[in-house]
Amino acid sequence: MTVRRSAAALATTAVLLGVAAPVAVAPVAVAAPSPSPSADLPAGLYGTTDPTYDGVWRQSLAFLAQKIEYVTPSTQAVDWLVGQQCDSGAFTSYRDASKPCDASTVMDTNATAIAVQALVEINQRREDANNGADWLKSVQNEDGGWGYNPGSPSDANSTSIVIGALARTGVPVNELTTKNGSTPYTALQSLAIACGEKDGGAFAYQPGKKGELTANMDATAASVLGLMGKGIASGTSNAVKDPSCTKGDDLSPEQTAQNGASFLADTLKKQPYLEQAPMPGAEDTDPQPDYGNTSDAVVALAASGHADKAKASVAWLQKNGTGWAKQGGPAATAQLILAAHATGADARSFGGVDLVKQLNSMGPSPAATALPSPTPTGPQPSSGTDSDDSGLSLGWLIGIGLLVGTGIGFLFSMRGKKKQP
Repeated sequence: MTVRRSAAALATTAVLLGVAAPVAVAPVAVAAPSPSPSADLPAGLYGTTDPTYDGVWRQSLAFLAQKIEYVTPSTQAVDWLVGQQCDSGAFTSYRDASKPCDASTVMDTNATAIAVQALVEINQRREDANNGADWLKSVQNEDGGWGYNPGSPSDANSTSIVIGALARTGVPVNELTTKNGSTPYTALQSLAIACGEKDGGAFAYQPGKKGELTANMDATAASVLGLMGKGIASGTSNAVKDPSCTKGDDLSPEQTAQNGASFLADTLKKQPYLEQAPMPGAEDTDPQPDYGNTSDAVVALAASGHADKAKASVAWLQKNGTGWAKQGGPAATAQLILAAHATGADARSFGGVDLVKQLNSMGPSPAATALPSPTPTGPQPSSGTDSDDSGLSLGWLIGIGLLVGTGIGFLFSMRGKKKQP
């Protein structure tokens, strides 16, 4: 996710300056912008830093994390997010909603896809989510994938998050076939490094100038979810056998996803965290931990049935990642919540920090909050493709309590009555 936002920021800046955005940018070779706090932030927005590059992203990611912890965002917060949408259905990274979208508005597939996922998960404004999904389908590239902006070359991260959004709105992703027969899965699989080669199982962000594929951790974690047709807020799948890298030219999307999971598991076996890639031109320095990509890898492993392979990483995040999350704001805090949820850790006591409370404090007061914290073995709000499959809502929890309070005798008396539809 860190790379995804950074590259999007560079592309947006290039467009605003009237210069050509770089094609096939090295994904891990760009630094995220360091926005300064703004005293004039719009009402309803999460976070206190300049939202220019990540306003929609951090808002949507916060909603996804709150949803799995049974927190309902405020109407004000939801209205702010929907207010960022253009009539076409697309979202930008952030815009002045008082002005209409026009030809100069920079549309962002990543912002659109995560906003769609968020609206579906919180089960609000479904018409707006569907509008966003329709726009995403309309800007699919001929190779089956998506780039950051309409018409830009496909990349693994953008393609994966769009797949997650379309799947959550009920779109049969494998049926989104272009004129040359390519699907979104085709695009992702073309970026997979073959097993038996160096970094086999990993995914590249984009091909190099000569078509070479270079392993990228962020792209690999994203592609595992994408090839399984899952969104960002994925829980734990049923355990499967230890991940392995399967050779072959005719692998299914799920087999290719398992290859990616195998690469992630092997990498995290050496040390429990991923490292940031060096910036271009930077002098050699000691590698720094990459908390965001480590969190994403944890979610990918859990979603592909290998939560046990992520336990050491979760323990490391509990010990080392809470300070990063607080400083990083809503998006970083949400990433830790998603990682905790996917592996059964308690997000309300993660390394001694109540991440849910921390996230809630970064935006408008939630409309509702339910306790206790859910676990991956319980109802999964983010499973399935029907937006109504939203897990146990606050209303359900209250209803159950009231029902129990009426007494066992009442329950027995109802046995002979016909159930209402």
